[in-house]
Amino acid sequence: MNAVVELTGVEFQWPNSSEPTLIIDHMRVNQGEHLFIKGPSGCGKSTLLSLLTGINRPHQGQVEVLGQDLCRLSSRQRDKFRADNIGYIFQQFNLLPYLNVIENVTLPCHFSPQRQKHVQGDSKYKATQLLERLHLPTSHLTKPVSELSIGQQQRVAAARALIGSPKLIIADEPTSSLDHDNRTAFIELLLEQANRANSTLLFVSHDPTLEPLFDRSLDLTELNRAGVKL
Repeated sequence: MNAVVELTGVEFQWPNSSEPTLIIDHMRVNQGEHLFIKGPSGCGKSTLLSLLTGINRPHQGQVEVLGQDLCRLSSRQRDKFRADNIGYIFQQFNLLPYLNVIENVTLPCHFSPQRQKHVQGDSKYKATQLLERLHLPTSHLTKPVSELSIGQQQRVAAARALIGSPKLIIADEPTSSLDHDNRTAFIELLLEQANRANSTLLFVSHDPTLEPLFDRSLDLTELNRAGVKL
């Protein structure tokens, strides 16, 4: 089976830090796999995601995503690669407050002709479908996202990540602001859309009740050798 994510000999250290945040000898995620990533705060989960999306580069080692060595790409090439191939649900949402709900969700289709092509039609219609599945009232679709509750903004961020069937979906604590019913709808839609597009899903969460829904779980405290005294 093809690897969608493969890290080899990776080391990353933040500026002004005396020790590396991540030391990972090897990590592999296969195509279509749904992986649950767990670990306490400070164990390097967000740092790992920043490497997988090409936002940051490792100081040592190789980060391959969808067969592409991200370390060999320029900053601009990494931006394009991310826009075409990765749907990212940020912990802080990263929505644009001056755009309305539909405009935020369809944003990836404007930056990536590849994602627009996968929509197979009107991106606004597809955005509306996704938002309905996530229980966002239709009366909210033309509202500025700044007028929405935190939980509603989280659902908008999820729809934006899913639109255009990206090959890799990364979710960083995506259910933290949702109540039980909306959390269930969110997970069901996320898994359904990932299966439909044969997308690989990396899901970071502190919620242990969600772990059984995934193919495999990874405890980053066991994988990451940073801070381990030999």
